[in-house]
Amino acid sequence: MEPDFSILALFWRASFVVQCVMVVLLIASFQAWAIIVQKLFVYARARRKASKFDDRFWSGEPLDELYRRLGAEPSGSSERIFAAGMLEWHRSHRPNGEAIRGAQARIDRSMDVAIAKEAESLNKGLSFLATVGSTAPFVGLFGTVWGIMRAFVEIAQQQSTNLAVVAPGIAEALLATGLGLLAAIPAVIFYNKLSADSDRIVAGYESFADEFATILSRQLDS
Repeated sequence: MEPDFSILALFWRASFVVQCVMVVLLIASFQAWAIIVQKLFVYARARRKASKFDDRFWSGEPLDELYRRLGAEPSGSSERIFAAGMLEWHRSHRPNGEAIRGAQARIDRSMDVAIAKEAESLNKGLSFLATVGSTAPFVGLFGTVWGIMRAFVEIAQQQSTNLAVVAPGIAEALLATGLGLLAAIPAVIFYNKLSADSDRIVAGYESFADEFATILSRQLDS
C-alpha cells in the first residue's frame, strides 16, 4: 500500500514538535490575513472620510459652524484633527476675543498630537505582519530540521535507506517550511503595501493640518 502524501496525512504523521510548529504557522497566517483584510477596509474608509471632509472644509462654510456641526466626538480622522485645532483656537482666546500669546504654537502642537494618535491607530497591527514576515520562515525551518532529524533516526532504527522509508519523514519536514513561506510571503508583501498606504494617509492629514494652521495664522495676524 502506497503511503498517503496528502497535507492532512503528512500533518498527522508528523511528530508532536513539528505538528506544534505547523499549528503556530497556520494561526499566524490566519491572524495575518485577518489584519490585512481589516486594514484594507480601514484605509479605504479613512480615505473616503478624508475626501468627504475636505469637500466640507473647503466649501466655504464658516469654521465655527463646521466645528459646531461635528460635535464633541467626530468620527473621521481629519475631523478629529480639525476639532483639536479648533478646540485649542477657542482656548487660546480670552472672553474679549483677544488671542493669548503663543496661540499658534499651541494650535500646531494640538494638531500634531491628534495626527500622531491617528497614525498610531492606522499602524496598529502592522508590527505583527512584520514579525510574521521575518520569523515565519525560520519557524518553518526549525520544524523541517526537527522532522529531518526524526527521519534520520527512523533510518537508523530500520537500518534501511530505501526511499519509501525516507520520503514520508522528509515530506512531513518540508511541509513545515512550506507553511512558513505561506505565512511569511503575504505578510511581507502586504506589510510593505499597507505601510506605504498608511504613510500616504498620514501625509494627507499633515498637509490638511498645515493648510488649516495657515488659515488660523492669518486670522491671528489680523
